[in-house]
Amino acid sequence: MILLYGPAQDEPLAEVRAALSRLGAPAFFVDQHELLQTSIQLSIGSRVTGVVQVGRRRIELENIDAAYLRMYDPREFPKIAAAGKHSSAWNHAVRVHEAFECWADVTPAMAVNRPSARGRCDSKPFQSRLIRSVGFDYPDTLVTTDFEAALRFWEKHGKVAYKSVSSVRSVVACLTPAHRRRLADLRWCPTQFQQYVPGTEYRVHVIGRSTFAGEIVSEAVDYRYAEKEGLFAGIREVRLPAEIKNRCRLLASEMNLFAAGIDLRRTLRGRWYCLEINPSPGFTYFDDDVRHPMAEAMARLLLSAAPIRTRGIAPVKTSGKRVRKRDTAGRL
Repeated sequence: MILLYGPAQDEPLAEVRAALSRLGAPAFFVDQHELLQTSIQLSIGSRVTGVVQVGRRRIELENIDAAYLRMYDPREFPKIAAAGKHSSAWNHAVRVHEAFECWADVTPAMAVNRPSARGRCDSKPFQSRLIRSVGFDYPDTLVTTDFEAALRFWEKHGKVAYKSVSSVRSVVACLTPAHRRRLADLRWCPTQFQQYVPGTEYRVHVIGRSTFAGEIVSEAVDYRYAEKEGLFAGIREVRLPAEIKNRCRLLASEMNLFAAGIDLRRTLRGRWYCLEINPSPGFTYFDDDVRHPMAEAMARLLLSAAPIRTRGIAPVKTSGKRVRKRDTAGRL
């Protein structure tokens, strides 16, 4: 049995759910919008046991072989937010969500991805150490609250991008003369500055042993917001060199991630920089609108951990190789 957890309108979750249905695979879906109608009993000892009930639907946790988790903060959902902070509804939703997070970290089932593994991505400076360890280049970086240090870094590199230090999403932009008067505000907000590396940008998704690469056709500093600037032209499917694909797989494995989104940039001289790794990528933005290859790859990854009880499901293969099960830490 496969557990799906997250809000129903989340596109990656919906596509994986549809892919599992096409494959005839059993799945138990917990919609986070229904947390007020959800209960969970969890026991952690020599075995991890318990029961999840959503309305009249019920499943024993020990029967779950794999889980795909698209976890959002339950306090941000309208019904829970409207109930008010520390209300019974608020507290119930938070407790249920925290129990799911706890289960996902200790269950012997495959969890894509474990909260503790996602947590390793929360610090971009920590990410940079692992990125370098697998052979990728990484832009010269400064994290500071010092106005003078930021100015010296800017003068050294000429063109500098800035972003948040944590996992909180921020719009990546380059420093301009207008920012000079705002640099004094750094004392209140540690900020990450990076040498701007010109080149071609790629988004690589690693799902199990499969890799899916797209070349970003955009002149924007941050392609995620390029459409607003009229600078986004599209995404082209590309084949990466075998060495780069292997580095991406190794990086995901080092981060204990079954699936990841990795941002790369290739310079005109052929150097490959890795800018960051996303532990819960919204891959549908990059997926083929007709074939949905990444959604199916995710479904087959989940099935690789589960006994195939339904006839007609083809053996799980990615890139010509059978997916190997990982240990409970999530490594290949």
